[in-house]
Amino acid sequence: MTTQLPRPDTLSPAALTALQARFGTQLDTTTATLESHGRDESRQEFASPHAVLFAQSEADVVGALQLACEHGFPVVPFAVGSSLEGQVVPVRGGLSLDVSGMKAVLEVAAGGFQATVQPGVTYPELNRQVRHLGLFFPVDPGAEASLGGMASTNASGTAAVRYGTMRDNVLELRVALASGEVIRVGSKARKTSAGYDLKNLFIGAEGTLGVITELTVKLWPLPAHLVVLRANFETLGAAARTAVDIMGAALQPERLELIDERQIHAVNVHKGTEFPEAPTLWIELASPSSAALAEALELCRELVTDAGGTGLHAAHSAEERARVWEARHHAYYALTALHPGHVNMTTDLCVPLHQLPEVVEFTRQQADAAELDASIVGHVGDGNFHVLFHAPPDDAETWARVNAVYDAMITETLARGGTCTGEHGVGLHKRGYLAREHGDTLELMRGVKALLDPAGLLNPGKILP
Repeated sequence: MTTQLPRPDTLSPAALTALQARFGTQLDTTTATLESHGRDESRQEFASPHAVLFAQSEADVVGALQLACEHGFPVVPFAVGSSLEGQVVPVRGGLSLDVSGMKAVLEVAAGGFQATVQPGVTYPELNRQVRHLGLFFPVDPGAEASLGGMASTNASGTAAVRYGTMRDNVLELRVALASGEVIRVGSKARKTSAGYDLKNLFIGAEGTLGVITELTVKLWPLPAHLVVLRANFETLGAAARTAVDIMGAALQPERLELIDERQIHAVNVHKGTEFPEAPTLWIELASPSSAALAEALELCRELVTDAGGTGLHAAHSAEERARVWEARHHAYYALTALHPGHVNMTTDLCVPLHQLPEVVEFTRQQADAAELDASIVGHVGDGNFHVLFHAPPDDAETWARVNAVYDAMITETLARGGTCTGEHGVGLHKRGYLAREHGDTLELMRGVKALLDPAGLLNPGKILP
């Protein structure tokens, strides 16, 4: 259900006047702009900011934070609003700090396999600019997400099984603190042992500790030869167990994705595709030579066939591979389109890989027992999967069943050594589960927050319960 949150009176007339004097037309208080900055892609909550600042430079970010310090109003960083756990919803009103205009690729060092960018650059745009160099940035959460937002949530996606998450692919950050001071954390060197690892403190902090104003990220060579193998299975559990087998065979897939029959149906309807509507694994393999790729593909076929996989199909051409991954990336939007008028809720869990089949099967059993039309997709090569729920917004009884299943599957995940979120982040929705997962360190986290943001003005109400 979409919840309208009350807006506290946190931006005084004096503060608004100071912002207008400093930023002029970059400050927007029109209703349409405020509404567009009051929600994220989850659509579960709405809260309007008092004003939106379209920052064009690090100096704008610093100026906004200095005024926030002086006048005591909250600041919520915003770029494209593609987060899924309420991270950019300004629950205390104040200023939505939109950095989407900070979209310059400042430097590409091809020989160092790195690029330095402003936070509003999207990962597809970076890839368009470096492709001619034979390089790419691998973290792909699906939406046209900004790199600053992706770092703020420690996003990952389909390629994380091979290349890791944002935390593995960011070398250095410039961060504006609540006081307006700008610090540099990390190093452009590929490794460093100098001092505490402050860079990774800000990655995944969801804008609660500082505002990222610049990132240096890793680039990777484009694979020379690629193929995507598709296979269908009788059950989700069988598909998940095959994913574990593939990882154990040291095939090092570029991507390893699980999609259930419900989600395949939604994609077929939405995209006009004709994929078999059964639990499906999509396995992307890469190799520097066509001969080595053929050998890896044959081993993968054997593993899949031995596990009961059927309908094997290999996509070799760039066009066919693109169609496969476009279908995967549009899974959320396909479900939305299939159920107009419904509110959608998607969540993610991550478990140790050997626990994946049992947790996926448990989740399916719980959803079926509750008579919910829930679909499951997963980055199963690293134990991360998503559950997509939907129901009419005013159907309180169904939403109660959704929340009960949601709680049960996270409880099972934590009991098996997993985490309540592998890539979405905590935001508003998982604060209670963070307390269950890391209750012994919550006070330490609060201490870090108080040290860096003593007035609690940076994205208040997020992460910490």
